[in-house]
Amino acid sequence: MSQEHFDLLVIGSGPAGQKGAINASKLGKRVAIADGSLALGGTCLHTGTIPSKSLREAVIYLSGYRQKAFYGKSYAVQRRITFGDLSLRVSEVVERELDVVRDQLARNGVEMLDGHAAFVDANTVEIERQSGLSVRATADAFLIACGARPAHSPTVPVDGHRVFDSDQFVSEGREQHEVVRSLIVVGAGVIGIEYAAMATALGADVTIIDQRRDVLEFVDREILEALFYHLRENKATLRLGEKVVSVEVDERDRVCARLESGKRVAAETLLYTVGRQANGDRLGLEKIGVQVDKRGRIEVDENFQTTLPHIYAAGDVIGFPALASTSMEQGRIASCHMFGVPADHAPHLFPYGIYTLPEISMVGRTEEQLTDEKVPYEVGLAQFAELARGQMIGDRTGRLKLLFDPNSLKILGVHIIGDGAAELIHIGQTAMSLGGTVEFLRDSVFNYPTLAEAYKVAAFDGLNKL
Repeated sequence: MSQEHFDLLVIGSGPAGQKGAINASKLGKRVAIADGSLALGGTCLHTGTIPSKSLREAVIYLSGYRQKAFYGKSYAVQRRITFGDLSLRVSEVVERELDVVRDQLARNGVEMLDGHAAFVDANTVEIERQSGLSVRATADAFLIACGARPAHSPTVPVDGHRVFDSDQFVSEGREQHEVVRSLIVVGAGVIGIEYAAMATALGADVTIIDQRRDVLEFVDREILEALFYHLRENKATLRLGEKVVSVEVDERDRVCARLESGKRVAAETLLYTVGRQANGDRLGLEKIGVQVDKRGRIEVDENFQTTLPHIYAAGDVIGFPALASTSMEQGRIASCHMFGVPADHAPHLFPYGIYTLPEISMVGRTEEQLTDEKVPYEVGLAQFAELARGQMIGDRTGRLKLLFDPNSLKILGVHIIGDGAAELIHIGQTAMSLGGTVEFLRDSVFNYPTLAEAYKVAAFDGLNKL
């Protein structure tokens, strides 16, 4: 059995693993990533961020979503839409992005060890290849970035045929099938809400079920209520505080979800998106004393160190927020810390994006957080419908909310719903990072007509209240 030694061995090739490995390589270290060749890029590339957001763009285009404000609800680029129509765009984007990942790792001299890695001892992993052969590798430091998978429940028989998890929803073999006309989504987290929004844009009757009464608690309540209003306007039904006790196919060949309250909900298809199971339970960590919880998540400190100082973890395997953007930064910070390189880290200024229709993005604190912390604040609002650009693109639901200190005028939070929210948020993020005030936004000159103007309008609105 051959054995090689590395300064850093990364387990997993998703966003956290890639950026951690590349950063260490730039520091002059010998680095390898252990992952299956078919999994290069991780969940983000194959079943998560890239496919779902590419799917969303296909839905927006083919459904005529952005044009309906002008040409009516019946407008569509294509009447009969199949999963093949949607997946065509997805596969093209995934293939191109896969090539980018391969090129970046190769250019930075990161070695690839093809196969599934598990710990033998605290400094050794065994990598099992598809052929059944194994190799061993040792390292001075490890970065665990092995991602997560959809969680399942014994009460919901996920079969990949009528009942799906998020990895299976747009899968091979369904290309000729028309998109569903009715859908049950169990789980109102980020993934469930994003897929539910896409389905409503395609004209499906969607029922969203979650046993929690309060979902997406990190989102500003006003922004979330605006999203729910929009979903309901597009034939979505929200059943919050309801628990699914069983799922079966009835005599009419419909998927039926029976709820604890006695209700019965039926649709063509059911999508189960209740949580993620981190892959920390597949690495043999119990052998070396690194604990994982029942969801497979690994506990880390502020530097992403586990209980063993030379073993770090980042990305979905450590839990919330489990976003590609935050995972990339976690991998970089971990890589810097393990080799003694200073790195700034400001997680309170990480932007979050939810790619619903309309999309949501935020940075900083919410009204609810500020109220709980007894921090005084004022609010500035801008409606996209009042902006020339908003009128041109037909966005009648978008809005931007600024939260700021009424004394120092420093920006405390920015919350946006509407077209381009995940892009617009970076203006607020940058201003907050530099300690900017709402006066800075008032005095800034933005291109006209743009949605970015909303910052100036909201700044005026907030200052007028003072």
